[in-house]
Amino acid sequence: MASHIVGYPRMGPKRELKFALESFWDGKSSAEDLQKVAADLRSAIWKQMSEAGIKYIPSNTFSYYDQVLDTTAMLGAVPARYNWNGGKIGLDVYFSMARGNAAVPAMEMTKWFDTNYHYIVPELAPETKFSYASHKAVCEFKEAKALGVETVPVIVGPVSYLLLSKPSKGVEKSFSLLSLLPKILPVYKEVISELKAAGATWIQFDEPMLVMDLESHKLQAFTEAYAELESTLSGLNVLVETYFADIPAEAFKTLTGLKGVTAYGFDLVRGTKTLDLIKGGFPHGKYLFAGVVDGRNIWANDLAASLSTLQELEGIVGKDKLVVSTSSSLLHTAVDLVNEPKLDKEIKSWLAFAAQKVVEVNALAKALAGQKDEAFFSSNAAAQASRKSSPRVTNEAVQKAAAALKGSDHRRATNVSARLDAQQKKLNLPVLPTTTIGSFPQTIELRRVRREYKAKKISEEVYVNAIKEEISKVVKLQEDLDIDVLVHGEPERNDMVEYFGEQLSGFAFTANGWVQSYGSRCVKPPIIYGDVSRPKAMTVFWSSMAQSMTARTMKGMLTGPVTILNWSFVRNDQPRFETCYQIALAMKDEVEDLEKAGINVIQIDEAALREGLPLRKSEHAFYLEWAVHSFRITNVGVQDTTQIHTHMCYSHFNDIIHSIIDMDADVITIENSRSDEKLLSVFREGVKYGAGIGPGVYDIHSPRIPSAEEIADRINKMLAVLESNILWVNPDCGLKTRKYSEVKPALKNMVAAAKLLRTQLASAK
Repeated sequence: MASHIVGYPRMGPKRELKFALESFWDGKSSAEDLQKVAADLRSAIWKQMSEAGIKYIPSNTFSYYDQVLDTTAMLGAVPARYNWNGGKIGLDVYFSMARGNAAVPAMEMTKWFDTNYHYIVPELAPETKFSYASHKAVCEFKEAKALGVETVPVIVGPVSYLLLSKPSKGVEKSFSLLSLLPKILPVYKEVISELKAAGATWIQFDEPMLVMDLESHKLQAFTEAYAELESTLSGLNVLVETYFADIPAEAFKTLTGLKGVTAYGFDLVRGTKTLDLIKGGFPHGKYLFAGVVDGRNIWANDLAASLSTLQELEGIVGKDKLVVSTSSSLLHTAVDLVNEPKLDKEIKSWLAFAAQKVVEVNALAKALAGQKDEAFFSSNAAAQASRKSSPRVTNEAVQKAAAALKGSDHRRATNVSARLDAQQKKLNLPVLPTTTIGSFPQTIELRRVRREYKAKKISEEVYVNAIKEEISKVVKLQEDLDIDVLVHGEPERNDMVEYFGEQLSGFAFTANGWVQSYGSRCVKPPIIYGDVSRPKAMTVFWSSMAQSMTARTMKGMLTGPVTILNWSFVRNDQPRFETCYQIALAMKDEVEDLEKAGINVIQIDEAALREGLPLRKSEHAFYLEWAVHSFRITNVGVQDTTQIHTHMCYSHFNDIIHSIIDMDADVITIENSRSDEKLLSVFREGVKYGAGIGPGVYDIHSPRIPSAEEIADRINKMLAVLESNILWVNPDCGLKTRKYSEVKPALKNMVAAAKLLRTQLASAK
């Protein structure tokens, strides 16, 4: 009975690691305290898997911050600015790389494939020296062994590691990272030898880059790397694990031909086409680790369907060579349903978090071995059937409305320049108008009021008055600062997705369904289980209250359909785009109600549009088409004089600029203050952009307060490539996480900079 788990969440069922890390970083606890919490979490996970009957239990998938950073530490690839002088890498150097310190900035962080997890990007140069500087993989293997648990140590594979890196600052962009392969393999050999000596019989290399579109010289690097490691690996069983997508035919050929490798792991949830490759020819005598239990979602597995897939595979690879596994690490799902006592019973029966998925994997392995737990399988079948037939899942009216969308591409009737003219007549804004992105600082007092109202400790009247008072403060502050287009500050909102999900039908919420985003930061995605609709207006009450407090223009604030989709656990019983269209229709109702209530500027945030981009280029066009279409659906019904804004974060978006133009918003504001040049280069290269645009003029992620001169200087850089009649002046993101002592002077300087440039532009004319 062979079962395997690719990896497991590290934070703990109640975010124990998060609190231990933050306490350590704040100097409130010692390194020993932190290490004790970590060791307890690891042993609990190993015990849990061992008791569940899992045969191949992973070790070294725990991390204090990130598994790629752990590999950087293992290789001793510490950038020079951290002044590390050899020896073993301790927590101080490790956390400086992850978070920066008083003297030097952190290493860059970016998204791990198409998940919402972020990894720390290695910075490598031709002269980078590599040495075996962190023995974490071996220590954790020995730690598990001492507890009586045999584990499979997991290490990020050498080729994926290099392909996920970037050239250090000052190194030619054309530098081939793969040229460092001969320099890192000796360290990998040391690690492998030490694991062998410690008694390891299996080792797992994660090589997820194999699912990407790779040129042949990159595939060649895999062949070379494993040929070089072959003699060191002899005597071990070696698993090369891939995940997150289908593996391309060429990569499948490369992978199954690797020297010294005895087993291959595939994601058969997102990689259904991989099944055809396996049927077309799987190397004789090798193991297949079949990822049939979804590591990226929270739905219970359809055990009957998985079992029939596994039985078919067994016919191809042989009974003793098939291992039941998860589609990816369970890092990307919530930890344990046991901690959800308040969740609706019926919905709960449809779900499986990480702890439940471990049980599912084992149940499938037992069934394959002829020891099927009939009771477990039949209760699973009953839950699958109840989900298919539940009236809570299906809403005929919504299905009809979404089906009716197919005939149109939902564009506003007039083009953007004519709309901007009509809007300007109505809004009468100065040149270089100033605004903010939406949220204002959330004080401890404000969070307390929301918490007490949620716990029913204060009445609705007391709550509404408290929020009203906060809005009125924020409006007055913006008037005093002389900002042109105001916001209400969002004091009533906890989170930009949860706030809307709680008011839409088809959404469920967890108490402890946390998932690691990066370091100690976790997010709690809503669960979309059924057809989405909007029972009643969601934001109109607060936005019209705010507009009644001022003669200036007040901006309505919504989260767009694509962002709500990409930041949720999405139902897997219909295509993602259908769910997205349903959310778009719900938001369309809200947009039109705001317009009726006299709100003339409405912002629809699409912070996560870029995040949903599929891994494979061949799938980009289809995704971008329905994502952009969903955005247009929300505002196709408004008048020309209503100005639609959108905001986008983390702009790797030069490659999707044409889709952004196709969204056809009137104004787009962009988080770009960390990558100014990159963003503006797109316009320098002659992309014609006729709508309003507000590239962030200062970075809100840092407590630093920029001077008016510095902001004016940045606006001038923008004016070199953008027309003054379309440029807006704004921070790069919401101000929720900042303090008022930082926000007031920064906004004051921002307005001063805009006024200075208005004067200069007027006199130049």
